[in-house]
Amino acid sequence: MMFRKKKTPLFGSEIQPDCAYCYYNAAPEGTPVCALHRQMEEGRCKAYLYNPLFRKPRPAPALKTGNFDPEDFKL
Repeated sequence: MMFRKKKTPLFGSEIQPDCAYCYYNAAPEGTPVCALHRQMEEGRCKAYLYNPLFRKPRPAPALKTGNFDPEDFKL
């Protein structure tokens, strides 16, 4: 078989449950609101379903431009 299912989760296997990343989050921006009207109990929710599209990407690291001279970019 040429294509196989990826065995590891998209962002690692140790994603802490968070209502902001849940599939049932009705308000992706701002305070999370559960569409099923559930609350996290002891850090767990039985309806929690991870949605990678709600995850915010990390900001890009700053470029270190102090070590370059204009001569480095000439051909």
